[in-house]
Amino acid sequence: MRALVKTHAGPGLELIEVPEPSPAEGEVKIRVLRAGLCGTDLHIESWDDWAASMLAPPLIVGHELYGEIVELGASAPQGAGKYDLAVGMRVSVEGHVICGVCRNCRAGRQHMCVRTSNLGVNRDGAFADYVCVPHTNVWAQPDDIDADLGAVFDPLGNAVHTALSFPMSGDDVLITGAGPIGVMAVAIARHIGARYVVATDVSDYRLDLALAAGADRVVNVTRDRVAPVQTDLGMAEGFDVALEMSGHPSAMTELIDNCTHGAKIAMLGLPGGPFAIDWGPVITRMLTIKGIYGREMYDTWYRMTFMMQTSPVLRDRIRAVITHRYPADRWDEAFAAARSGECGKVVMDWS
Repeated sequence: MRALVKTHAGPGLELIEVPEPSPAEGEVKIRVLRAGLCGTDLHIESWDDWAASMLAPPLIVGHELYGEIVELGASAPQGAGKYDLAVGMRVSVEGHVICGVCRNCRAGRQHMCVRTSNLGVNRDGAFADYVCVPHTNVWAQPDDIDADLGAVFDPLGNAVHTALSFPMSGDDVLITGAGPIGVMAVAIARHIGARYVVATDVSDYRLDLALAAGADRVVNVTRDRVAPVQTDLGMAEGFDVALEMSGHPSAMTELIDNCTHGAKIAMLGLPGGPFAIDWGPVITRMLTIKGIYGREMYDTWYRMTFMMQTSPVLRDRIRAVITHRYPADRWDEAFAAARSGECGKVVMDWS
């Protein structure tokens, strides 16, 4: 089969022929139809310090996928029951493979498993014709979730997990960072009833995507500031909820400056290194800051599926975040598009 492989410890990837995998006990073999490109994949392709510390080549990369079950390993639940799997079923996949026995796993906090093995990072991933994953990581998709939407459920889950961290119905929401997950968060905030949604970024291209997803205002922080937008919208005291999706220290500073007393802040964007925070306003304004990682397994999956099923508008807004589609054999163009920043979500077609 075809697979996009990190063949050696260094920059680059290779699309090569490798043996088809067979599902081990409790695993499911999936024919990949679509696969989304993530910033993690760009780090792996360029072989930065993080990638060098995490990967042991050779390894098939990629972790965002939608596909079709073609084989069930022994002990995988199969049949016609509500929770069974079957050959031909269309599915997405949770990319974090957990141990099941650490304290967090046993306490129902699987997304905080201390022994997480990541698809496409610690084990062979989704940029291939076939992939095998534990049956517990398979998410059966309803018919109204098409292949493109199913391929972005991993990053959509990040957006949903972040946006649902705090109540925001009727509140004013600031989202710093309009990458694909930030734009998805705009759509979620609008769907669940935020009053005003304001997004910031340094790219006009991505800010246009945020407007299309439902933002009331966007701010290019290379030219403008957030504070005047509050006046323009008639806001009296600042934002009630803020979602930090960029990982940039300056974004966090401006975010804190524009929050009201008692505001809630959810941080998903990973910074490139440590940075200072002025803790005075955090303390005196009684701000709450919460770190977010991945998706709650599997509460987030239920919530995003149900929201997508019941809202054609939300489905259209999430689908519009996908701006570039490439066949798998043009993977290098897909990576170039994702690295350019002049894009939303990039999806590769493996069918």
